[in-house]
Amino acid sequence: MLVRRWLAGAGLAVVTGAAATLYGALSASAGDAAPAGVAPAPVAAGVAPAAPAARATADPVLSGKRRVTIVRVGSFESGLSLLDGGRLAEVDDDRGRQVFVPTPLGSGEYLIKAYYGGGTGQPVCWQARNPDNGQPLYVAGTTCRADDPAQRFAIAPAPGGGAREYLVSNRWAYLRDSARSGLILEELGDAPPVSSFRFNDTGPAPRR
Repeated sequence: MLVRRWLAGAGLAVVTGAAATLYGALSASAGDAAPAGVAPAPVAAGVAPAAPAARATADPVLSGKRRVTIVRVGSFESGLSLLDGGRLAEVDDDRGRQVFVPTPLGSGEYLIKAYYGGGTGQPVCWQARNPDNGQPLYVAGTTCRADDPAQRFAIAPAPGGGAREYLVSNRWAYLRDSARSGLILEELGDAPPVSSFRFNDTGPAPRR
């Protein structure tokens, strides 16, 4: 069971307990769960949680020099797209920005830059958003800022996953599919396992 304390005016939650102890058992997504806030989890007495992206990887798609498309493992003919003026979603057409460049910031964290097809236009970056209305956290686009914690996403190999299959998280909230709300960010807690995502190399990254 998690204990949450909402920070005044911030809309973020401080998580205590064993939220991170489920990390080693993660797999592809299952059903829905209640929304939760986002914040780093302090270590409870006797608990040594693993950081979401503690394992380094030499995969070129995470070098900042390659552009990728991202597909949720288990999805059917759809990929991730950062919709214009909206949020990160799964689509089966050419809407929005579907080309991404994970740009390393160190310590397993990345800016995830989003471009239009072929890597055109100025990038926008993924940002974790809290709607502050009881709805789940989600990802939307914004001007890229490496010093914004809401834009620093951890990318870690999915335990037991295939080649270039990763978990994506922001401050202990993991990107997953929700039958009711689409792609959301959610703490582990008592929720079902998070979704994993396959990064597909599509060529050199744009020079910007």
